[in-house]
Amino acid sequence: MSVVDSLKNAKKTAFSFELLPPLKGNGMDNVNRTIDTLFEFDPKYINITTHRSEMVFRETGNGLFERVSERHRPGTVAIAAAIQHKYKIPVVPHIICSGFTKEETEYALIDLQYLGITDLLLLRGDKAKHDKAFIPTGHAYATELQVQVNKFNEGFFLDGSQMKSDLPKFRYGMACYPEKHEESPNMDTDIMYAKQKVDAGAEYLVTQMFFDNEKYYSFVNKCREAGITVPIIPGLKPLTFMNQLTVLPKIFKVDLPEEFASELRKCKTDAEATEAGIEWCTMQAKDLIKNNIPSLHFYSLMATQSVKRVAQAIY
Repeated sequence: MSVVDSLKNAKKTAFSFELLPPLKGNGMDNVNRTIDTLFEFDPKYINITTHRSEMVFRETGNGLFERVSERHRPGTVAIAAAIQHKYKIPVVPHIICSGFTKEETEYALIDLQYLGITDLLLLRGDKAKHDKAFIPTGHAYATELQVQVNKFNEGFFLDGSQMKSDLPKFRYGMACYPEKHEESPNMDTDIMYAKQKVDAGAEYLVTQMFFDNEKYYSFVNKCREAGITVPIIPGLKPLTFMNQLTVLPKIFKVDLPEEFASELRKCKTDAEATEAGIEWCTMQAKDLIKNNIPSLHFYSLMATQSVKRVAQAIY
């Protein structure tokens, strides 16, 4: 069942969450523990992130270093397959532009199709850590990636050759930004691009994390006025560390309401910050449910136990 179909059939506000693949050399234990912890809340799907390669310097001896490309969290496709096989929960692997060639994207699509995984989240992804701006190795924008997936769905490979079998089609969502994308000149432009994504086939949009529900509601209203009718799934994250008061706004370009920020400033330990984060996220979630939002999506990185406590409070 696709993401959108699962939302339509849900009898209450749906629950989903995002996982990171383990670091290279580690097993699935942490992934399984996270799923086991949150399984009781009936997740309608699980997102699995994809991570680009980064350039690192490796010592070769005699005081010399070589610059090599290294992917620290490989295995998105395999992990998605393992989760779907073990837990019988729909999985949504991320397909990104960043650090991937068009050919690598095509190979990933072929692998996923063989595995019967046909729900995707299409994203541009972040710039490399060592770059000042995003430098494409394949597609420059998520909408270009979307064109490739659409052509694949029509039965055509990159080289223009046609597939010989009529295989299941991919269905996908894409990202949106209640506080606008950091590279967008204004909100109207950002919504214009969101509408392009939907018009070209995105069945739903999932938001960047936010901490002010009013910004989400305002964004949704503007999207509806622009003719965007697909579900806009709110992305929530309970804070767990004191330094996230400044780290999250810096990295994700999001605002923390002063009411929340002032509570975090009072915290003397990460444990206190975790409690404040759970309380705020629970308040957000309850308000969203009260306003008939069809689904809540949680970013669980370093926050699995917090997500569990929020879910216990709202489901």
